[in-house]
Amino acid sequence: MSSRSCLDVTDFTADEVAAILALAELPPAALGHPLGARGVPGGVALIFEKPSNRTRQSMEVAVAQLGGHPVYTRADEVGFDIREPVEDVARIMAGYHSVIAARVFAHSLVERIAAAVPDTPVVNMLSDHSHPLQAFADALTMQQLLGPLAGKTVAYVGDYNNVSRSLAEIAALLGMHVRLGCPPGFAADDAELERILLLGAASVEQFGRPHEAVRGAHAVHTDTWVSMGQEDDKEARRQAFEGFTVDAEMMAAADPRAVFMHCLPAYRGFEVAADVIDGPQSVVFQQGHNRLHAARAILAFLLGVR
Repeated sequence: MSSRSCLDVTDFTADEVAAILALAELPPAALGHPLGARGVPGGVALIFEKPSNRTRQSMEVAVAQLGGHPVYTRADEVGFDIREPVEDVARIMAGYHSVIAARVFAHSLVERIAAAVPDTPVVNMLSDHSHPLQAFADALTMQQLLGPLAGKTVAYVGDYNNVSRSLAEIAALLGMHVRLGCPPGFAADDAELERILLLGAASVEQFGRPHEAVRGAHAVHTDTWVSMGQEDDKEARRQAFEGFTVDAEMMAAADPRAVFMHCLPAYRGFEVAADVIDGPQSVVFQQGHNRLHAARAILAFLLGVR
């Protein structure tokens, strides 16, 4: 029987998303030690093509809390498709580890890993297409602060990228209103908006003016304008995103009790003003801490904890 993997938020149903969020609220002891059967720690491979602070720290601690032993591996140590084919690396690691997790540039790489080892859970720790671990932490944070999310409005300002795609997917599965504020050339197309709507969103709207996207929203998200691998386009992207800085004026258009969220790292003065991310509406550190609880819950769910 094939194992479940987490490559995208949409690998889970709405009910399963709710179940994972419920697991994330439980203390580690309540989840048992699914990675430590009979007192022997099970290995979890953590492969990083792209460096990270929050992802590595949260995943290593989550694995340990579940009774496992995390093994951090840099991409140059395995040499995907250079030293060995991706599939060979995956099949070898599946013989050592209970779970394989990878943070990569191309989403096709995690798809190839999962296809090569159908009996081993595979976790996407970030790809150019999606960031499901972040989305679960985002949903957990919003749920903790806003209560039941069905009917609430989440706004995202910036590039429709891997982070915003996963956020839109989980928000839709939870029955939220999804609003996107994206500049020309960086927006979701009509087919993508329809796909998000069909996942169960209360509504999906996209605006070229960010203030319109934020109006009345209960949670306002943004992300860096220049992600890893986009450094050569830095100046062009900053020009394209002029007017999309989430500042106090923009937050004033949201619900008076709205929270500001950012997956971090943040660049003050660019995608967000310092007085917003460091102000009373900002919940970015609670959101960052929830990366641990979300990762632990996803791993536990994939390992059969209910």
